[in-house]
Amino acid sequence: MNPIPRIDAPPLFTPRQIYERLDRYVIGQERAKRAVSVAAYNHQKRCAKRAFDPSSLLKKSNVLLIGPTGSGKTHIARNLAEILSVPFSVADATEYTEAGYYGKDVEVMIAELLFKANHSIEETQRGIIFIDEIDKIARRSQGGRTGAGGRDIGGEGVQQALLKLLEGREIFVPLNVTQHWNKHDFVQVDTSDILFICAGTFSDLHAAQGNRPVGFGHGGRQAERHRFTQRELLEYGMLSELLGRLPVLVELDELTPRELSRILTEPPDSVVREYRELFAIDDVELSLTDGALEKIVRYAVDKRLGARGLRAILEEVLAELLFEAPERRGERVSVDARYAARRLESLDPSVIREE
Repeated sequence: MNPIPRIDAPPLFTPRQIYERLDRYVIGQERAKRAVSVAAYNHQKRCAKRAFDPSSLLKKSNVLLIGPTGSGKTHIARNLAEILSVPFSVADATEYTEAGYYGKDVEVMIAELLFKANHSIEETQRGIIFIDEIDKIARRSQGGRTGAGGRDIGGEGVQQALLKLLEGREIFVPLNVTQHWNKHDFVQVDTSDILFICAGTFSDLHAAQGNRPVGFGHGGRQAERHRFTQRELLEYGMLSELLGRLPVLVELDELTPRELSRILTEPPDSVVREYRELFAIDDVELSLTDGALEKIVRYAVDKRLGARGLRAILEEVLAELLFEAPERRGERVSVDARYAARRLESLDPSVIREE
């Protein structure tokens, strides 16, 4: 057997290097960060190997992330794309239908990545596509009783359509991303080296398991928290062919109050740093006490909003001060626990859930 040639160029980030960079921006989720780092490294090796050996047996390391809302699924994927310096796009699986029905064809996912890559086919073919709400296209089994009919155009049909993208094929991609794109207005893109990261909450998986409480939403993080198996995902309605093309299964934990507090202040792109910079433009120095931050975190925990809700909560707490900022140049504004609590009393949680 011939030895595998060394891969010298381009230089690859090691799993530890990817993890360390992710760790700067993603708080908590240690197991998930490590698993994604390994998957990304293997993906780099596969792409480099295929560049001089198209017959390579290495398979794609597409990822399936399972975790509660606001646990950082999109955040991990977005930062991974920045680390690898590749184009990145987000798709909502519920927007797509199988070919021939009104709605987006799955090829539009690639078209959106092509747009993010400034229509560079080469860059597109090494990008990352994040497909959210993948659990919402599970195969339906109640069509006869619900009146939905035998055709499952938004579930199994979409899963079938995704297979060719995830596995890697040369497909025709529309230059116009609207629903009614001209079949003659396209380019050919090979999806073999596009990394797909799919994600879903699978929050109602227990319904497919005889109402046995599993997963998230049952008392937060627990040592004995149930880990999903391939069989359970199949029974939930995911196609075995689709799961076979998502070999890296990663589960994210529900974030603890301490982790939410760190998310507010520690990362270089933290939301508190963002608002301090926003106030600084008006020459106002913003300060938030530990008590105020604790109130914000407690509200996010009580309403089960996760990290995703932190920005909207802070926006509401600072709304009046943002309005007054141009008139308070040169001042130092301090937000304490009492002020934060008063602002949060009038907050409508449904507004934040939509963020």
